[in-house]
Amino acid sequence: MAGFETIYTGELRTQNTHLQSGNSIITDAPTDNQGKGEAFSPTDLCALSLANCIITTMGIYAQNHGYHIEGTKALTTKHMANDPRRISRIEIALTIYLKESDDEHAKEGLLRIVKSCPVARSLHPDIHQDVTVHFA
Repeated sequence: MAGFETIYTGELRTQNTHLQSGNSIITDAPTDNQGKGEAFSPTDLCALSLANCIITTMGIYAQNHGYHIEGTKALTTKHMANDPRRISRIEIALTIYLKESDDEHAKEGLLRIVKSCPVARSLHPDIHQDVTVHFA
């Protein structure tokens, strides 16, 4: 079974549907690449996939160990290179909210996830993953 359906709707835009849930997102080419920049670009989604995977994997770890990371957030910046056009670096500033009762073991476990989540392991090694972590 296919997991997603993508339809090109014209003017450098796609509509993407998650077949199991019916949720959809639109992508648009960025303004620096002939697009309107009115939605996430495909490379934006790639960069965001890293941030989302890190946080989701941390959520799984926290849930399995009784820690609470609700409110954890990431600010993601994507850097592009040319010849060929590609993502060269993804910067993520991650703020992890832990309860005071959570110990150093929680922090150590969460930090291990930054480089070991599935997306981090799937990205090409030429894409520099610059993730900074702040515990609040």
